[in-house]
Amino acid sequence: MKNSVKTLILKTVAVSGVLALCSATYTSDAYYTVNSTISNSPTYDLPTKTNTAFKEGELLTYRMHYGLINAGVAILEVKPDVLDISGRKVYHIVGTGYTTGTTDWFFKVRDKYETYMDKDALLPWMFVRNVNEGGFKFSQNYAFNHYTRKVDVGGGEKFDIPSGVQDMVSAFYSARSLDLSNAKENDLFTLNCFLDKEIWPLKIKFIGRETIETDLGKFKALRFRPIVQKGRVFKKEEDLNVWISDDDNHIVLRCQANVLVGSIKMDITSAKNLANAPAKID
Repeated sequence: MKNSVKTLILKTVAVSGVLALCSATYTSDAYYTVNSTISNSPTYDLPTKTNTAFKEGELLTYRMHYGLINAGVAILEVKPDVLDISGRKVYHIVGTGYTTGTTDWFFKVRDKYETYMDKDALLPWMFVRNVNEGGFKFSQNYAFNHYTRKVDVGGGEKFDIPSGVQDMVSAFYSARSLDLSNAKENDLFTLNCFLDKEIWPLKIKFIGRETIETDLGKFKALRFRPIVQKGRVFKKEEDLNVWISDDDNHIVLRCQANVLVGSIKMDITSAKNLANAPAKID
């Protein structure tokens, strides 16, 4: 049962881009790894993408509920300084998640996710994942080389990756730059993510436009439904829903999931240093 809940927390937030849930220090090891990767002679050209959805210094905070219980906190931060690595401008984005209250007593979670993301191409150069869930610990360090379309997962293992592949944090930030102004009901959006040594096609269906109440006020929102595998954690394919702000920021406002063992909900509680005025309704 605990494994089902843990899997839901991982997959739900990963799908919404908010899985990367306290800030991390800038590590020299990560810098040198990214520097070494970027310094390789290019084979494929990198794309140039326009991003007006987020900027350095953005800080998003969420409250996690399991049923009626306040179960934890999730934080996503774009670090204030854009790094200059081998001539490329790079965002350092950190997500952390931790349990609180009763949940922290019986199933403590201390997770940290980081991505080093190219500012112009909106592609990850390095992904760092440190998981501590109920005493189960593991870490991952993936070095992406989009020039050669390879990802080095350590231990001498490298995998081929398609053009435009994302990690589980950078996928969220890349998706925020999509033009959704003309999105129609049932439109399907797809991103390829590299996760646990395989390519994971992330498919999200647009459901419609709504207005929702949050701790920050009332917002115009776009509702999406990630395509999930039913039977293992979810009863139905439509059991996971995500609401993002219907403005140029495209921040996640709410995630809600009905699962085999109950329901999980994530609500925004704070949004600082946004790139654009939010779509709040007075």
